[in-house]
Amino acid sequence: MSAESRLLVTAAPHVGSTDSTPRIMWTVVATLLPLLAAGTWFFGPGVLLVVAAAVAGAVLPEHFFGRRGALGDGSAAITGLLLGLTLPPGLPLWMAFVGGAFGIAFGKLVFGGLGQNVFNPALVGRAFLQAAFPVAITTWPAATEEWMTLRGDLFATPLMSAAADTVTAATPLGLMKFEGTGTEVLELFFGQTGGSIGETSALLILVCGAYLALKRYLDWRIPVSVFLTTAVFAGALHLLNPEYPGPLFMLFSGGLVLGAIFMATDMVTSPVTTKGAWIFGAGIGFLVVVIRVWGGLAEGVMYAILLMNALVPFINRVTQPRVFGQRPKEDAS
Repeated sequence: MSAESRLLVTAAPHVGSTDSTPRIMWTVVATLLPLLAAGTWFFGPGVLLVVAAAVAGAVLPEHFFGRRGALGDGSAAITGLLLGLTLPPGLPLWMAFVGGAFGIAFGKLVFGGLGQNVFNPALVGRAFLQAAFPVAITTWPAATEEWMTLRGDLFATPLMSAAADTVTAATPLGLMKFEGTGTEVLELFFGQTGGSIGETSALLILVCGAYLALKRYLDWRIPVSVFLTTAVFAGALHLLNPEYPGPLFMLFSGGLVLGAIFMATDMVTSPVTTKGAWIFGAGIGFLVVVIRVWGGLAEGVMYAILLMNALVPFINRVTQPRVFGQRPKEDAS
């Protein structure tokens, strides 16, 4: 048999793709840049400092303690960017840096690096900041007429209290939760409200997410199931008691759209099966409404995603399709 006619037997997969891990990761980074630009437009140039500090905190541990060349895949940059976009515009820079470092170290590296982590690293860093610095992480600087004004307490000394003269404002979720005051849906949709750096403009997030879905860099079933479950559950509660916020407010306020599109769809920490993606998203939507309505916090997206991350191995196991040619258990005997 000639060398040209030999049959080469290799393991799956047998179909190659130009969409490598670095290509996907850096594409996601590119889609996050418009959100960063919008946050800078809404809240001023201090936003760039906060996000840069979060990115630096994520990149440095990856560089010194991660595998060789790990920075090239872009996963640390995504972690820092996503964390920065979930932070208040005036958070002290050292806190943003610590959050990024904690997210990479304890949300990724301790599990063995990219592909081994159970929880979304950006949300791990955000949860740490929520627990360690609850006042700073829930202090939202009020918008000022002068765009160049640096909001908040960016240059606060580490471990020292924030400045007493910082002018703050409540977020739409805070106003609804603690004061019973609603916010116009159009303001939520276009981003004319207070909140975290990258979560205010639902329209822009949806556009960027649609691009990733068209590129098949995210599973569209996850955000769709999150939105459907949130809308149906919140709508049912609103019908039973009009004092509860309606479905549109639930969908477009806070970090639901950002979390559903950019964090819940993390390829490593989300289910690999089609049925599992629907279950995963539905669980997130259900938990978000439960926490927002009956919990002590105004927001619940972060905890909802982290809790469902922990259930992903079980969801994958339960929803794993039957291997072709294998008989069902009841017929195996």
